[in-house]
Amino acid sequence: MDEEALLKQFAAQFAHGPDDADDTDAAAAAQGADSTANQVADDADQSPATFDTQQFLNGLDAIFDRHTAATEAGPYLEQAMVDAENAGDEAGLLTVLNETMGFYRSQGRHKENQWIVQRALELAARMGLTTGTSEAWATTLINCATAMRAAQQYDQAEDLYHQAQSVCRHSLAPTDRRLAALHNNLSMLYSETNRPDKAELELREALRIIEASSVNPDADIDVASSHTNLALTLLTEHKLEGAHWHAAKALEIYRTGHLEHSAHYASALAGFAQVCFAERRHADAVTGYRHALAVIEECYGKDTDYWRITADNLRQAEEAAAQAGVTVDNAGVAGDAGALPQSGSRLPNSPAQGKTGANAASSPSTVSVSTGSAGAAEAVSACPVSGLKLARAFWTQMGKPMIAAKYPQYAGRIAAGLVGHGSECYGFDDAYSQDHDFGPRFCLWLTDEDYAAIGEQLEVDYEALPRKFSVDAQGRVTFEAHARSDASGAFPAAGAGSTVIPDAANAPTPGTATHDTATAESGAASSDAAEAMTTPIDAPLSPVTPRAQGANRRDGVFRIGDFFESITGYHTAPAQTAPHEWLMLQESTLAAATNGEVFADPTGLFSKTRQGFKNMPDDVRLALISKRLGMIAQAGQYNLPRSLKRGDGAAAWLSIHEFVQATASLVFLVNVPMVVGYMPYYKWQFAALRKLSGSMFALLPNVGEQLETVMRLSSAACYGGAGFGEGGKGAAPAIEKINDIVEQIAVDIVKELKREHLTTSGETFLEWQRPYVEDHIASDDPVLKSL
Repeated sequence: MDEEALLKQFAAQFAHGPDDADDTDAAAAAQGADSTANQVADDADQSPATFDTQQFLNGLDAIFDRHTAATEAGPYLEQAMVDAENAGDEAGLLTVLNETMGFYRSQGRHKENQWIVQRALELAARMGLTTGTSEAWATTLINCATAMRAAQQYDQAEDLYHQAQSVCRHSLAPTDRRLAALHNNLSMLYSETNRPDKAELELREALRIIEASSVNPDADIDVASSHTNLALTLLTEHKLEGAHWHAAKALEIYRTGHLEHSAHYASALAGFAQVCFAERRHADAVTGYRHALAVIEECYGKDTDYWRITADNLRQAEEAAAQAGVTVDNAGVAGDAGALPQSGSRLPNSPAQGKTGANAASSPSTVSVSTGSAGAAEAVSACPVSGLKLARAFWTQMGKPMIAAKYPQYAGRIAAGLVGHGSECYGFDDAYSQDHDFGPRFCLWLTDEDYAAIGEQLEVDYEALPRKFSVDAQGRVTFEAHARSDASGAFPAAGAGSTVIPDAANAPTPGTATHDTATAESGAASSDAAEAMTTPIDAPLSPVTPRAQGANRRDGVFRIGDFFESITGYHTAPAQTAPHEWLMLQESTLAAATNGEVFADPTGLFSKTRQGFKNMPDDVRLALISKRLGMIAQAGQYNLPRSLKRGDGAAAWLSIHEFVQATASLVFLVNVPMVVGYMPYYKWQFAALRKLSGSMFALLPNVGEQLETVMRLSSAACYGGAGFGEGGKGAAPAIEKINDIVEQIAVDIVKELKREHLTTSGETFLEWQRPYVEDHIASDDPVLKSL
């Protein structure tokens, strides 16, 4: 549906305006508008009124800062609409309408909000925004769509979101947080219309954008909100382990950044509480909901959907606790800050996602895993979890407590994670990947100064960490938590039966069941779980090859600069003004330097350095796109058909290889590496391409599948005959199909170049597109120009 049709639809639906609204504030606003209009008419001989948009925004911020939005924001916004309209300030009025949509949505005033949406769309059309790609139009579309989604007008909301998607492609940078907001809101629409698989994809895309744009993702409120949203979506898909980790990560971020007084903290508390409810941790669920209600009441008041839904979730949690015979300490009542969870307990359901209540509960079960001898060949299938998950559990349960105990003065300066070489760093490892260089591991990254002070001893302590662990049927990893003494000292394990709550000092791994997680209500269930624990797995799980030892080691303690130099040859990313250095770096090298996960980065220095390698200069990206266009034309459109015609199967096969490599690289470059990452080395090239193509907003999403078809047909095309399933027809059918696919890919690429305004030409022989692309390179550096 286009903008004009959509506006007509809204006009028909709301032709009577807000006359049938029963909210007294709307009536008061109407009376205020009438009286103000009369006053303006009476004072027509005076100077025209003006509207100060920044002053309006400052005043609105002040209302929220003093937590009086519940009583003051509505009248303030309604008066601002009147003032902006009387001043004839259309841009100012659009700003007010956008802010009003957000506030009305938070207050559950959905009927009134539909009228605000109508006003905003009509105003945007009057201002001429609907035919452009301005940020104002993109923002308005997103806000209108979100308001309609909250009002359960899902068809209109989806139309508006799709329009916003189109506008954002042109108006916003790839790492602009409004793009992440669009993905977040689309995910909520998909969740509410029973499409959780699409919701999960949108949320992962949002999280990737926000983390890419953040200076310090470990203390960023937007990153925390994305983790909460993703946790709740995973919960609807019955993915408890993932839900647990993302909900816990959100709370850890709020506490690390000291953001507990933010209104959004309520959603994080309630989100983690919902996970607890699903895991039958009733006491923690009740406590979490109570504190979420306290934050909601402070920031928004009680007369909101947020408060009502959370209160209903609390009631269900209290009923479930009572049925289970669990007594919840009244110290957890709303408003008692001292009762807030302190370290690793678990919490319930975000108001934004609605309630799932007791229906979300599930009974955990465990299975035994046969392990074989440590390092033996049969250990390939010994560990049923991914390397990244194992690494995070190892860090959370063993590494982090060791640092807190032995290096407390450095705990706020050490970054940890798993990045670099190894299949698990890309997230593509499987059972076959475990036959070498696999086991519990993570990296610790230090500044040069800190490494000089503690680096060697920290490496000794890292190597001495216990590595025996178990995995249950839900994929929860548990490391031995006994106290350990050695030459370097001892660090204590938390006492059995203590309550563990995720915070900056003690964050549980995703879904991890440790010896420390029993709570008051667990009782016999905790004992049953302990008895059902899997057979312990000892490490190393597989042989360590020479390429992962010594100077080539992939885990342990590193100087930040040395770590990146070992992968790229650079301590920090080349300067944005040094394109020749960027062009010397292979995409696979950059992929290895920017893959994996960062588990902790208190100072943000490691993440900042890593982000530098993600931020390929756009001129370099365009230069590489031009090179790939040239190779696609040369290898796929020119030399491939000529080699096939002359019967040189070997040359044709190599042409297909060059064509496939160049085209796959082009897909990543067009989608912008800052957002989707770089194309990894050949082994995982297509795994990454499939993952990218499955993203909701992937550009050229069909190319990966087309390339795989070309490769499947390449043997028959290059060498032909019945031996390749041609049934005596020879190579002709395969050749025809490959040539058709190559040309279709070229057509799709040209369409994308046009959509990105990188060309005005419809020429599908891609060599001729290169001058158009290179015209957009701002730098005069000759290394960037191929022609």
